[in-house]
Order: sequence, then C-alpha cells, then structure tokens
Amino acid sequence: MEQANVQTGRLYTLQLPSKYESINLLEALIEEIADKYQVSDDTFANMMTCLNEAVVNAIVHGNKLDETKMVIVNAEVEPKRVVWTVTDQGAGFDYNNLADPTAPDKLEELTGRGVFILKHLADQCIFNASGNEVELHFKI
Repeated sequence: MEQANVQTGRLYTLQLPSKYESINLLEALIEEIADKYQVSDDTFANMMTCLNEAVVNAIVHGNKLDETKMVIVNAEVEPKRVVWTVTDQGAGFDYNNLADPTAPDKLEELTGRGVFILKHLADQCIFNASGNEVELHFKI
C-alpha cells in the first residue's frame, strides 16, 4: 500500500550576520508567521520578546559581534505550535549555572535576565549540550 507524502509543518530559515541590524529581519519573519498563522497577540508578544533576546545574545555573547559569524534562526510551524531554533557559532555557555536574576542582590542589575525570560515566556525552552543553540516552543 502506498503512503501519501504528508507535510507536517512549514520551515522558515534566516542566516543572520552578527550585527544588531539583523534584528530587523528577525522581527519581519516573526510578524509574517504571526499574520499567516493567526497567532494570538499574547503569543506574538512572547515570541517577539524571546526571539529578540535569544538572537541578541547569540550575536553579542555567542558570536562576539563578529559579522563573519552567522546566527541561524529556524522556525518550524506546525498546526498547533511554532518551534524556533537559534544557533550561533560561539563556544556556548553553561546555562545550568546562572545567577538568579530575582535574587535581592541582582534585582538592580541591567543584565543577566535573558535565560530567565526565555524559560518564563516560551512554552518550552531547550538548550543543546554546549549552550550555543536554544529551541523555543510556542503553542498557537
């Protein structure tokens, strides 16, 4: 018996040079996907916040603003969720040993909240072993 070729999702990919201006391309893709798949305003806001945070971290901390290094962003859109993957060409980091940004001595610091934000706004947040790739799941 022959099985039909069923496409389960649609894949979108960006290859972004490691410079701040690349965020404009990212935001345009998030808006395109949100419009095309009728993503709710709350989920759209969470995706925009998380993806901005993840890509800026990849550009600044992962690739050290080296414009010859790329940040790869994939979005796989499925019927009930979008899975975003952000990968940089850096060495990664130890995401399990980060300071708690809600600790009293950290509350007034201007940095150090990125991973906290990702874990709280995405439905699921998964880092690879080396810490240079994050997968963010959002129900739509």
